[in-house]
Amino acid sequence: MLARYSREPMRAIWREARRLELWLEIELLAVEAMARLGRVPAEEAAQIRQRVRFSLAEVQKREEQTQHEILAFLEEIASHAGPAGRWLHHGLTSSDVLDTSLALQLRAACDLLHQDLLSLRITIAEQARRYAFVPMIGRTHGVHAEPVTYGLKLALMYDEFGRATDRLLAAREQISVGKLSGAVGTYAHLDPAIEEEVCQKLGLTPAPVSNQIIQRDRHAHLATTLALIGSSIERWAVEFRHLQRTEVLEVEEPFAAGQKGSSAMPHKRNPILSERLCGLARLLRGYAVAAMENVPLWHERDISHSSAERVIFPDATTLLDYMLVILERLVADQSVYPERMAENLARSKGLYASEGVLLALVRKGLPRKDAYELVQEAAMRCWRGKEPFASYLRDTPRIAQLLAPEEIDRTCSLENYCRYVRDTFKRVGLEAPEP
Repeated sequence: MLARYSREPMRAIWREARRLELWLEIELLAVEAMARLGRVPAEEAAQIRQRVRFSLAEVQKREEQTQHEILAFLEEIASHAGPAGRWLHHGLTSSDVLDTSLALQLRAACDLLHQDLLSLRITIAEQARRYAFVPMIGRTHGVHAEPVTYGLKLALMYDEFGRATDRLLAAREQISVGKLSGAVGTYAHLDPAIEEEVCQKLGLTPAPVSNQIIQRDRHAHLATTLALIGSSIERWAVEFRHLQRTEVLEVEEPFAAGQKGSSAMPHKRNPILSERLCGLARLLRGYAVAAMENVPLWHERDISHSSAERVIFPDATTLLDYMLVILERLVADQSVYPERMAENLARSKGLYASEGVLLALVRKGLPRKDAYELVQEAAMRCWRGKEPFASYLRDTPRIAQLLAPEEIDRTCSLENYCRYVRDTFKRVGLEAPEP
């Protein structure tokens, strides 16, 4: 599934060779910063930059022996640097390299996810404008309530993913932090100015204070943000699944030529994209739990978080990238059936106007309790009968005394429910077309 749909840029961020490239750049920048402070001969720093390189296969071979990825990497790059290689990793600890490189990977992943969200919102906005004034029944508890428009439903989606975008950018800022502070964060063997220079060149903020690691509440913030975005995706996937049910069938997922819905029943057109998104959202929430479990580590650091993070972040960012792309496709290519929406609206025989009638009676001076009971009684007869709700209202003597037939018809009109569509669109930053 991921091999077919996941985009190359996100996968490239998490390739092992890319990880080692970042390690190398951090090591080189640290040596060069030390040279500018006079701690390393400038000519030797230049030799290191010129000569150093690595073979991924060789690093992996060395790691089999050392059982330590950073030492295996350092042995490999130092073997190419000559005597000057003694300055590599000078005063650093493994987590200086690991955590700073992870911050760079996570920031790059956030940038891709940000682009996904921007693209998704553009698509949602286009569809929201297209269906701004297409009425459909609103549902609460799965039961007909009052009319909305499909455009308003999508405006709600547009606004939700705007918040998702804001949360992602906030998490990106929290995670864009590096550290070169040594074994327990005291800079015992490395000037803080070196950390500041390296982080500045990498576009990161130095951690104000650290121990051996960057604190994992930052990473948990990002993981929970990814999970929350996944939950928003699931919220809309569930909505589209319900709208595709045979009894509803107001919106339908794209169904390509040659696509099959069931191995047994040739007639089936199942909401497989939405169901897939729902399943993947559960994984993201699981990763968020693991990330929160990584926050409480022993003293200045233990290594229990490391193994989980090697799964959490490549998987979570790649999954969310995939999910956002699929959701955009679902929104862009879905089939919308306004005629079916009209049929379903008609099924409740105008009962959606019950609150409007209640309020009209209150405005005529009737106590709210009395008005509610009158309207409810008429509504119950309508549920059991075959005539439109307005007929039962007109046949209720007390209501007929207070509301003229034209007032009842006006109160039951669909136009009442579309009056403020343009205002709502404007509040979420969208321009609605003329009705």
